[in-house]
Order: sequence, then structure tokens, then C-alpha cells
Amino acid sequence: MVLFDEISRYCQARIQEFDGISQERKDVLKKIAGYVQMKLERNEEVQLVFICTHNSRRSHFGQIWAQVAAEYFSLSKVKTYSGGTEATAFHPNAIAALKRIGFQISGDSTVQNPEYSVAFGEGLSTVCFSKTYDHKANPQTAFAAVMTCSDAEENCPFIPGVELRIGTTYDDPKSADGTNQEAETYDSRCVQIAREMLYAFSHVKG
Repeated sequence: MVLFDEISRYCQARIQEFDGISQERKDVLKKIAGYVQMKLERNEEVQLVFICTHNSRRSHFGQIWAQVAAEYFSLSKVKTYSGGTEATAFHPNAIAALKRIGFQISGDSTVQNPEYSVAFGEGLSTVCFSKTYDHKANPQTAFAAVMTCSDAEENCPFIPGVELRIGTTYDDPKSADGTNQEAETYDSRCVQIAREMLYAFSHVKG
């Protein structure tokens, strides 16, 4: 199974930007790498759940880019998920940003909270829809929770079944909705999260 050419090139470009990640962020991201490494050395499945308030933008970016990064570095047994403190919908602006990169996304956008297939290579895809972090589609035990927004970080004092909790908070691109900076802001957040997930997984030995 191979990544789409556009996405592979995008990953290569983000890897060239690793020097732009602050040491403080690198230290946090290495905690994700350490967790993944530990699970793989035990021959256990790696389950990462990306959590933000509405599970509409940043947490989906995290879910998708972590799965892509695992595939890019040929790491099997990695499964990524996302959830929120409440359910809304996978936001159209986030979907549009991913499509601009080369993801093939399909789903029934006429329903209130569509379930989307997000393909990033031949035979490679993940399923995205908005849900609470404890939804049955997500793992209930033996997972790492990656908190992608400060609001969720503050409002989720306890997450049942979690083995590791890591805060990698990102600014919300929602702030640019309806403005001339909308596409640029979403693209920028996509770049940041892709870069950081690739950095984390680059420190895992297969």
C-alpha cells in the first residue's frame, strides 16, 4: 500500500521543516514517540485518540496526520481516532484544506453529522465523524489521549481507560471562518499538525 504522490510529497516537505519546531514542542512530541515505541516493542496495538472540544477540526487533523505518519514510516499496528467533549460535525473548512493537499474524501454531506472516508493512498483510509471521546467507535482502554485544544485539556480532568495523556494544543482555525484568511489559516494549521505528527513518528524505530 502506497501513499498518494501528492501526500507523499507533502510529507517530505514537512520533514524538511523539523528545525522549525521548538525544543519545547519536540520534547512533548517525543512523549508520543515513546508511547508508540513502547507499545510496538510489546507487540501491542497502538491506539491514539486525538481530543478537542467539538471534534470538528484540530482533532480530525491529528487523527488523519498521525495515521499518515505511521504509514509514511512503515509502522504497523498503529490506529488513530478522534473525539470531543461534545459532538458536532467534521467541519467543511477542515475537509476543504485536506482536499487541497490531495486527500480523497467522500461522505453524505446532506446529513447533520456525516461519516467520511478519508483516503490518503491506494487501500489506505481512515473514517472521520464527530463524536464524544468515549464513543463506542473509539477505544475504551489501553490508549493514549492527545489533547489538541486547551479547552478540552481543561474540561477533561479524567479520561477513563487512558494509559498516557499528552497536551499538544493548537490554535483553533475557526477564528478565521468567513474571513479572507480562512483557507490560509486552515492550511497553516494542517501544515503544523502534519509536521509535528511526522516528527513524532520519525523517532519510532520500526
